[in-house]
Amino acid sequence: MVERVVDRRITDYVCDASNVLSGVLTMSESPSGPTPPERPSVFASLDHRQYLADWFAWKKEANPRFSHRAFARMAGQKSPSLALSVIAGRRNLTDETLDAFTTAMKLSADESEYFRLLWVLDMARTPEERNAAWQRLASTRHFREARPLEGESFRYLSTWYLPAIRELAACPGFKADPAWIARTLRPRIREREAAAALELLFDLGMLERTEDGSAQVCEASLATPPEVAGLAVHNFHREMLDRARDSIASMPQEERHLAGITVAVPSSLLPELKQQIHHFLQDMLQRCDAHADEAEQVLQLGVQLTPLSHAVSAQESS
Repeated sequence: MVERVVDRRITDYVCDASNVLSGVLTMSESPSGPTPPERPSVFASLDHRQYLADWFAWKKEANPRFSHRAFARMAGQKSPSLALSVIAGRRNLTDETLDAFTTAMKLSADESEYFRLLWVLDMARTPEERNAAWQRLASTRHFREARPLEGESFRYLSTWYLPAIRELAACPGFKADPAWIARTLRPRIREREAAAALELLFDLGMLERTEDGSAQVCEASLATPPEVAGLAVHNFHREMLDRARDSIASMPQEERHLAGITVAVPSSLLPELKQQIHHFLQDMLQRCDAHADEAEQVLQLGVQLTPLSHAVSAQESS
């Protein structure tokens, strides 16, 4: 189960993973014979296993007799099925086998480093490790050239004040002035952060400059890479939960509302509770949109439903 952000709310969707071993390559005909297939670019990939599968498909197309056994010999590996197991996710590369694979694939130094960053991203286990790996990958020149908007979309979801500024722009009194934005947000941000945020929102098409020098909200889709979409949305939740936690001490009670209940329920009730929360958020969104012309400030409404224990059965107690 993965998550995404749509229309200022968080929803869940099932990601039907495609078979990384499948792939169809076509070869164009020319008067002088078939054109050799072009080697896939590692810089166009965000998944080292998928790139390995694409590379094998390319190699097989160029030479039908090429096999995983032949690749194992090229990489100096004893197991002829190692590459296939890595592609399928049954085994992981190590530092040693990673270098052997990039050498066997005859990747350049830049390509090998990029492939290594893809591997580091996949191997990261904590959100902090994955965010650090993503930042390293997104900062490379090749990534910025191939996927400029995808990297910025990830940043949009991972930085609390970016969606806040977009919503603030819907208020009639909004000013597209970094100094005004910086002091209007709660908590305040730096003026240079506000200036960079405005430029990013314009670049993403989420804001549009008006003739009077201000800005207006535009509908736009976020091109967040599926490989890290879940991480981006998790960053969004963590950022907003931090704002809610900080408000306990920093904001007067009349300006905020925190409520919660702790209950024991059957596990079978969970899907119904989630559906009810979904309907509630939809209703609240419609109520807020009905007053969009009178908007004066930005609020974050979050609902959390989290387990505080494992499920237990009556049989266990007996």
